[in-house]
Parts: sequence; structure tokens; C-alpha cells
Amino acid sequence: MPATTTNIRMDSEVKAQAQALFSQFGLDMSTAVNIFLREAIRTRGIPFRLQLPPKPYSLEEITDAELDTKLAAGLASMQEGRGRPASEVFDRLEREFNFANL
Repeated sequence: MPATTTNIRMDSEVKAQAQALFSQFGLDMSTAVNIFLREAIRTRGIPFRLQLPPKPYSLEEITDAELDTKLAAGLASMQEGRGRPASEVFDRLEREFNFANL
């Protein structure tokens, strides 16, 4: 069967990370995409589980006891030095969720 060319738009960082991963398997991007498509056809579906991330709590959806437990765990974590500086957290959120471009 003759090959065709397909253009795919993706975030440049996602592309770089995917290429780095695939190269560890000796694959290029085209081969990896073909593997994905063939597996989707073979299984007649997306070849991995799709699910929404856990829904964040709002104050209306959490009991006082649950909130107290979560706050106590957070305080204990901070007191044990397991926290991270807010600037590091915000930098990561900007990178992972592209918040800088909103």
C-alpha cells in the first residue's frame, strides 16, 4: 500500500519529549504514530484508557472533617520539609498546562 503524508499539529515540547522517548526504542515519530494507529484499528478503539482527571473539590463538596484532614496533612508535610516553593509550583503549572499563554 502506498504511503501518504499527514501533518499533525502539536506542542513543540510534547514533540521533543515524544521523540526522545521513541528514540530509546529505536523508533522515529512516524513509526510510533503508525504503531498507535494500527493498534487502534486492531482493538477497534483508543489503545489506552481515557479518563478525566479527578474533579477538584470545592468548599461546597467537602465536609468540614475532610477539609480539616487535608489541611492537617498539608501542614504536616510543610513542617517536615516536603513542600516546594510556590515559584517552582507555578513554573511547573505554566509548563505543563501552558498557563503562560492564557
